[in-house]
Amino acid sequence: MTSFNQLREDIDAYFQQCADIQHSPERLYAPIRYILALKGKRIRAILTQLAYYVASGEAAQNALKLGAALEMFHNFTLVHDDIMDNAPTRRGEPTVHEKWDANVGILSGDTMFALSMQWIVESFPQAAGSLALAFSQAAVAVCEGQMEDMDFALEENIHISQYIEMIRKKTSVLIGASLQIGALAGGADKALSQKMYRFGELAGIAFQLQDDLMDAYPPANFGKQVGGDIIENKKTFLLLTALENANPQQLIILNQLLNETENTAGKVAGVLAIYEELEIRKHTETAIESYFGQAREMAKELLAEIPDNRFAVIAAYLEEIAGRKV
Repeated sequence: MTSFNQLREDIDAYFQQCADIQHSPERLYAPIRYILALKGKRIRAILTQLAYYVASGEAAQNALKLGAALEMFHNFTLVHDDIMDNAPTRRGEPTVHEKWDANVGILSGDTMFALSMQWIVESFPQAAGSLALAFSQAAVAVCEGQMEDMDFALEENIHISQYIEMIRKKTSVLIGASLQIGALAGGADKALSQKMYRFGELAGIAFQLQDDLMDAYPPANFGKQVGGDIIENKKTFLLLTALENANPQQLIILNQLLNETENTAGKVAGVLAIYEELEIRKHTETAIESYFGQAREMAKELLAEIPDNRFAVIAAYLEEIAGRKV
C-alpha cells in the first residue's frame, strides 16, 4: 500500500500537470491553479483513493483522478466560502477574491464545480451514473449546509443540535461522500458504501468541531485568521455552548462583546476569557471525542466485514490526521 504522503504528493503533481486547468482565459484558470497550489492535507482525495483500494483490493492510484475531483470540489467550496465570509487569507496566503476580485472568484469556483463532475464521470465511466448521483447528493447537502450557516447569523436562538446538523451537511457529508464514491468506484455494493459514508460523516463532524476549536485555540503556524469566528459572531459549537451555559452576568458581558465592531482584538480576548470561565474548550473536546468514539464503533464493523483487514488503512489514516484514534 502506497504511503499517505505519496498519495498526497500524487494529487499535488496531478493538479500541477493537469491540462484541464491550463486553458484560457487566463483570469479564469489562474485562480484555480493558485488555490490548488496552496495544497493542504488533501484529505478528501486521499480518502477517495483509500476507499477504492479497500473496496477493490487494487492500487489506490487507480482512483487518482477521482480523488482529484473530490479535492477540486472541496477547494471550490473554499473559494466561495471565502467570498461570503470576506476572509482575507486562506492557508496563510491571500484568498482568491483578495488576489483577483469576487466576480473572478465566483466564475473560477463555478468552473471548479463543473470540472469536478467532469472528472468523476471520466474516471470510471462504467459506474458514472452511481458516482454522479452520490456526488450530486453530497454537493446539494453542502450548499444546504452553507445556506443554513448563513441563516444562523440572522437568527437569535440556535440550538446546538441545529448546529451539528448544519456542519454535518456543510463539512462532514463530503468526507463521507469521498469514502462512498471511492468505494462505489471499487465495486462496493450500496450497503457497504453507505456504511463507509456514515463512518466518514461521523469523523467529519469531529473534524469540524476541531476546526471550531482551533479558530479559538490555534496551533502553531495556523494558516487562517485567529479568532475569525469570534470576530464574525459565527454561531460555532463554542459560542452556542457558552450562550447555553453562561450565568446572567456572563451573558450580559458576552452579548456586549458580540456587539463590538471596532476593537476586534479586545473582542476576541474578552470572549476567550468567558470561554475559559465556562470551560468551553473542555466541553468541545468532549464532543469531539464523542463523535470520534462513534466513528470507532463503525470502524469495528467495517474491519470485520471487509477482507484482508483492508479497512485498517482508512482507520490509520484518520487517526493520523485527527491526532487520535478512530
